[in-house]
Amino acid sequence: MYKIILNTAKALLVIVTAINVSSCSKENDDIDNLSDILFVRHKKADMPAYIHGNSSEKVFLITLHGGPGGKGLNFRNDTFKKNIEQTCAVVYFDQRGSGMSQGNYSESDVSIEIMVEDVLALVKVIKHKYGSDSRFFLMGGSWGGTLGTATLLKNQNEFLGWIELDGAHDPKGMYLEYIEHFKQVATTQIEKGNSIEYWEGVHTLIQNVEPSYNEEDFFRMNIEAFKAEEKLQDDKIIAAHDLDGLDSFYKYNLLTTIWNTNGIQSILTKQGLWENVSYTNRLSEITIPSLIITGEHDMVVPPKFAEEAFDNIGSLEKELLVLEKSGHSPSVSDRDIFVERVIEFINRNK
Repeated sequence: MYKIILNTAKALLVIVTAINVSSCSKENDDIDNLSDILFVRHKKADMPAYIHGNSSEKVFLITLHGGPGGKGLNFRNDTFKKNIEQTCAVVYFDQRGSGMSQGNYSESDVSIEIMVEDVLALVKVIKHKYGSDSRFFLMGGSWGGTLGTATLLKNQNEFLGWIELDGAHDPKGMYLEYIEHFKQVATTQIEKGNSIEYWEGVHTLIQNVEPSYNEEDFFRMNIEAFKAEEKLQDDKIIAAHDLDGLDSFYKYNLLTTIWNTNGIQSILTKQGLWENVSYTNRLSEITIPSLIITGEHDMVVPPKFAEEAFDNIGSLEKELLVLEKSGHSPSVSDRDIFVERVIEFINRNK
């Protein structure tokens, strides 16, 4: 495991234990335009949370990145910088074994349950720093949808609302859905005369995967899903986009990429993440306001899962938003409607 030391003038180290919470920090003078870093220390991991935006009302949107093994700041493109951060303070959290997080722990110190505890420890840290009257929304993207769902099932009382963004609340179901979704999309695109050679190759790929879960085939289809979205973008099915404003250091840092690829994802995969984990039958237990967002052409986490979340979540206030020009990145490919609905959701429920 590598270790990286962050060099920053604004860093808060917070030790979270079963006994107490302690911290030291430099006070931020501009509460309307907050720019701060907190470190959550929990069960042998040190995890940074980068907080940016308007915290004048002490409303915080905690974001859970994809992966497992992504980076919190992958969310922070111009969609968030220029829009969401004007409404509330956005918390870009590097999960255990991800981004710039550090630690000295073994595989036994990694599980969905422990990572849920990490998120709830982050809530405690923010309350300790900014006050017990701080209020929270939770947003989970892709794998973050799995972790976010698990977090709410542990303690949803900490949150005013849940935003599932192309979320995978049912990792177990993805294998068979990949097979069916690839078949459907490939057939449709061939009928339309789009990239026929590529989609015929997809048909061949699917014909050669095992009909029941196989780890190698799962990751082969997962990789192909990203390639398929590139092809849909080339054929103008998905709106052209780039990640304007994304900090390239966090996008391309080689060390974090190597560790994340071979670390946290491998551990969770060995524990049966994609073979055994599903929260579908427990979604009715989530009763806080929920906004479910998906791209109509999402190949990575197919839209079926958003529809399933909407149908099964127990909240009396829930909304399904399907963005027709989007794949797995609706915050950038359908930016205007994404911003409008997210801000409206936060303002209505804060």
